Amino acid sequence: MRRIAGLLVVPLAVLLAACSSGSSGSSGASPSGTPTAAEVPSPVASASPMPTVTGNFGTKATINLPEGQPSGQFVVSTVSEGDGATVAKGDWVTVNYTAKDWTTGKDLASSYDSGGKPQLYQAGNGQLVPAFDQSVVGKKVGSRLLVVAPPAAGFGSQGSSALNVGKDDTVVFVLDLMQSVPQDSTLSGTMTEPPPTAPQVKDNGKAAPTITIPAGQAPPTELQTYVLIKGDGKEVKAGQQLVVQYTGVTWADGKQFDSSWNHGGAQALQVGTGSLIKGWDQGLVGQTVGSRVELVVPPSLGYGDQASGSIPANSTLVFVIDILEAV
Repeated sequence: MRRIAGLLVVPLAVLLAACSSGSSGSSGASPSGTPTAAEVPSPVASASPMPTVTGNFGTKATINLPEGQPSGQFVVSTVSEGDGATVAKGDWVTVNYTAKDWTTGKDLASSYDSGGKPQLYQAGNGQLVPAFDQSVVGKKVGSRLLVVAPPAAGFGSQGSSALNVGKDDTVVFVLDLMQSVPQDSTLSGTMTEPPPTAPQVKDNGKAAPTITIPAGQAPPTELQTYVLIKGDGKEVKAGQQLVVQYTGVTWADGKQFDSSWNHGGAQALQVGTGSLIKGWDQGLVGQTVGSRVELVVPPSLGYGDQASGSIPANSTLVFVIDILEAV
């Protein structure tokens, strides 16, 4: 059966680190040709020669390559510093990027190109190439970063056919750090109470809200959606990646069967594409970022007549979901 949430949507497959692919714990290069974690150099703030960058934060950058060959160092330089929150390891970050292959001089695909979109990923968790993974940790939201990624911080001796990066190429990225969401993020504010026939919700600050099933009330047979806190962010569209906190209980006994608050914090998932239960796809598309939403999901829009983990067959499910970001 499909997972309700916790579905990690990798933002850009070609940026996935393969550091552990085929590795047996040795300190040498992995069989895939991608550097192991031990081989990734620590970033420095500058090296010679250095590319220069023109253009404003939030727009596609122009990367100008200098004369001479790259130094081979992993460079993370702040072009312009933002005034937002400082990104910590594990935060969900939204990044726009421009890229150029220093070795060939060719421009590479950019999130600002037609059809491109910002990238959403967890900072510093080792899933993406170090040029993305490590560069944003400790930087402020609103910053533009110039990243020079030698093979050990980029695509190794394997390169990337998807990005047209050759083996052992040095790649230059300009990263615009658009947003960050800490894993312990949760929404606050005055909640609008649902009707008395619906499950009631008690806010618990940084802990999961408490959901109380109305005594003697039969569960609804259709999806019920209650906006407890109305966010003023952008509208959620089908196909977007969301960062959410959520908790869920079964109507029959009010017992919690899952909660992001209890296992790692904010989660990323893709909505409106069939990767989630139908109640989530139908109930979240059209909501706004910054909203806390209660969903009462009948079996027909949940797991139907099949059990899933601790959820019995034919269960009506009740969720409280904080929509923290949409990309």
